[in-house]
Order: sequence, then structure tokens, then C-alpha cells
Amino acid sequence: MLRDIRNNYQKHKLVETDLSTNPIELFNLWLDEAICSQVNEPTAMILGTAVNGIPDTRIVLLKEIADDNFVFFTNYNSSKGQQIATNPQVALNFFWPELERQVRVKGTVSKLADELSEVYFYSRPKESQLGAWASAQSQILTNRKELEQNYQELEKKFEGKTIPKPRHWGGFKVQPNEIEFWQGRPSRLHDRIRYYSLKPGQWKFKRLAP
Repeated sequence: MLRDIRNNYQKHKLVETDLSTNPIELFNLWLDEAICSQVNEPTAMILGTAVNGIPDTRIVLLKEIADDNFVFFTNYNSSKGQQIATNPQVALNFFWPELERQVRVKGTVSKLADELSEVYFYSRPKESQLGAWASAQSQILTNRKELEQNYQELEKKFEGKTIPKPRHWGGFKVQPNEIEFWQGRPSRLHDRIRYYSLKPGQWKFKRLAP
């Protein structure tokens, strides 16, 4: 029965005296531990958007922490890109079940400078560069063959050439104003520490009841 599935978390704990005044330092520590522990998809994060009170979520990959901002890349014309253009208030969620940890982020998203998006685009494999051109993300396809045909035509077009970054593709950065760290503990008495941004570079934290 689904109601009988449960784990008694007991691997780690969060103690206020051990915490940094900057939550990004703690996040980087947890992310490094997730990578070193070889958890599945350690950089995967749920991105939540909302327009007219209707929420939407999907999983994207964190590609960088830059100036304390969370950076990811996507098609600007996609559903999430259009939702962000309408409402730049977003939420992120990282979950590393192997470490019994979760990190929730709330913040404001904005486009990354185009030159920075180009740097990342050219670091991607050629196949991924072609994919950014081939897929009109979130648009309706007649069938799978249409997508594969687009890709094959672009392969021929750019054969032996540098593939330019599409204007409709690039990075977003999320500037956090709240970051909450959740550590599983026994008897469902989990640790929850939430950081609040007072001003750029200055934070305070509070412990929350689980």
C-alpha cells in the first residue's frame, strides 16, 4: 500500500552553530556532496512558474552559480520562457533522496547576458547545438519524424561550419530572496532552516517546524 511506504531519515542533521551566514556557501557544500556521492542527476532542479494563479513545473538542469544566482539555459519561446516573461517570480527545488536533503529557492529570474549564453552554447556538444535549432520547444509536432527531419536538415546545413547560437535560446539567472534547507531526521522531526535576504549579500536565517 502507498500509505505504508516511508523512510526513517537519520543520515545528517542541521545545527545552527555550524551554518554559514551566506546560504550559497551551504548550497555549494551540499551540491558538492551530492556530486561526490554520485546521486542521480545532482544538478536537476524543479523550476516552478505561475501565470494568472496557475502554477506549472518542470525539471531543468543547474549549469552554474554566478554572483549567487542560479543559472540554467532554455528556449526563450518555450512555455516556461513565455511564463517567465509574464511573471519573473519563480521557485526552484532540489531533491537529493540519497542524502535525505531538499533545497527550496524563491527568487526573481532574468535573462543572462547574451555573450555569456554564447560562451555556454559553444561549450555544448555539436549534437546539443543542433538540437537547440531543431526543436521549436513546446510547439505541437505532427509526429516524431518531423523533429528528426528538422535535425537532419540542420546537420547538412551546418556541416563543417560553426553553428551560431539561436537568438531564441539562452540563459536565465535566478536571484534568490529565500533559500530553505531541509534535512531528513528521525520520527519526521526534520530540520528546516530558511534563509531570508535582507539586501544583496546579507541574509538571516530561522529554524522552522517540520
